Amino acid sequence: MPATRVRLLPEPLKPLANKFYGAHRSKMKATHEDQVWVVEHTQIIAALCLRPVASGHWLTSLFVAPEHRLQGHARELIKAVTSSCNSTVWLFCHPSLSEFYQASGFSPEVQLPEQLSQRLTRYQRSKSLIALAAQTSQAL
Repeated sequence: MPATRVRLLPEPLKPLANKFYGAHRSKMKATHEDQVWVVEHTQIIAALCLRPVASGHWLTSLFVAPEHRLQGHARELIKAVTSSCNSTVWLFCHPSLSEFYQASGFSPEVQLPEQLSQRLTRYQRSKSLIALAAQTSQAL
């Protein structure tokens, strides 16, 4: 059985991530400005987007195929992404996921770049979300 691999998708292959999200009926979508990271095991089984913002990056669209959940793929992706960054990585999540992200190196964040602060305020009108941040080792 082939092993999994984590990689940053080259620009021409970004549409594969949107195909992956769509195949699982997810509303998530990679944009042209995103770095798209994936876990592959003969095909994409997990993906996330990393968008440049302010002096760091915003982690969005983390999705693991249901049949591959609880196997460490999300942590594997997060570790690869944060170790590749030389800046702060922010994310928004439902409070029930806070423990998972904190175990992956994120902490509650009060000081967000203005662009993310405004977005979080908008999102919180209809969703329960919190902001977390990881200070990557290269950013310290």
